[in-house]
Amino acid sequence: MKNTNLTRAAASLLACGMVFGLTACSSSASSSEATAESAASSEAASESTVPDDATAESAADDYSYLADFSFSDAYDENGYLKGITALDYVTLPDTESFTLSDDATTVSDSDIDDYISNNILSNYKTTNEITNRAAENGDTVNIDFAGSIDGVAFDGGTGSDYDLTLGSGTFIDGFEDQIVGHSAGEEFDVNVTFPTEYQAAELAGKAAVFKIKLHEVKYKELPALDDELAKDCSEYDTLEEFKESIRKNNQEQLDKQDDLAVENALVDQVIESMEGEIPQAMYDTRMDEMVNDFAFRVEQQGLRLEDYLKYMGQTMDQFRASFMPQAEKQVKIRLALEAVAAAENIEASEDDVSAEIKRIADQYKMEEDKVRELVNVDDLKKDLAVNKAIDFIKSHANVVEKAAEAEKTEDAE
Repeated sequence: MKNTNLTRAAASLLACGMVFGLTACSSSASSSEATAESAASSEAASESTVPDDATAESAADDYSYLADFSFSDAYDENGYLKGITALDYVTLPDTESFTLSDDATTVSDSDIDDYISNNILSNYKTTNEITNRAAENGDTVNIDFAGSIDGVAFDGGTGSDYDLTLGSGTFIDGFEDQIVGHSAGEEFDVNVTFPTEYQAAELAGKAAVFKIKLHEVKYKELPALDDELAKDCSEYDTLEEFKESIRKNNQEQLDKQDDLAVENALVDQVIESMEGEIPQAMYDTRMDEMVNDFAFRVEQQGLRLEDYLKYMGQTMDQFRASFMPQAEKQVKIRLALEAVAAAENIEASEDDVSAEIKRIADQYKMEEDKVRELVNVDDLKKDLAVNKAIDFIKSHANVVEKAAEAEKTEDAE
């Protein structure tokens, strides 16, 4: 867990947790990277989808670590006092007093088998038609269906040549169960009752009859898990080598998740233990930034924020207020990390800046000189110093693996 880039590790949670239809987790969310991202998107617009049931609360993750704004510069029009730094607002706890249990996770053999079954074998399966028996759970049936209530057809109740996997729960309760036991070529009725809280109010709680014509019954056969499969779907000659590569890759991902969980838990302890009188203006500013960011993103989908709020049945005041929990926590996190950086004289070197600019350039496929033109280097240095602050906290905290604790308990007994 050494040398963790806080922005890379923690702000990626923000990118992954947003409901803006982002297709991949960003490895950084600094103000400098946001500038580069904006420039890159103007040159080649990225595809995403408008959230269909989003809330402001889910629009931003608590653990962005505020890498996209800073309070140490304090603008008068936002209620800040110039020259006042984070240490003037908060009193930090003793970071060396923090003790945390790290619940380290390891990849088991069953995890590897599940991964292969769910992500690899399914790509090599073959479909076979069944002619000598009736349909069973797990089979895929091809059906025509026509639903009616009291003899009257209803919207959405008709389909043809529909492939349905029995036991998948795709249709309402009881529908798939009544197809089990029938064979290809049969025509029969399925009787069901829609749930009382069904999404279509006109159907909720009502009994319906579906006339079914069963065209075909099929089952999917998975290939044997052996050396031949390993050769077909990987660069390895044996199944054992293939499994070991999966174990290694999955373990690396789990280690990153564990590392991030430790960071988040430690920062939680810092902000819960710190003392300070934080001006409401800081929370207000952060809420406004979050609203503006949301508005920008939905506008990239061709939807105005005003129209989105109408769709969600919210007023602007309600929408803005829903960001308050995240804004309050994020302000505290950023102030705490700025205070740690200031108290410990943590600064970013020119090498740190160059490495970060290169990383941003590589991520957005831009020239490094172009990134330097777009970013504010002073702000970038502050962001990187904040990144180092979490490393400082981790290096001074007492992080104990739970497995080790369990071994000590057993030895004592």
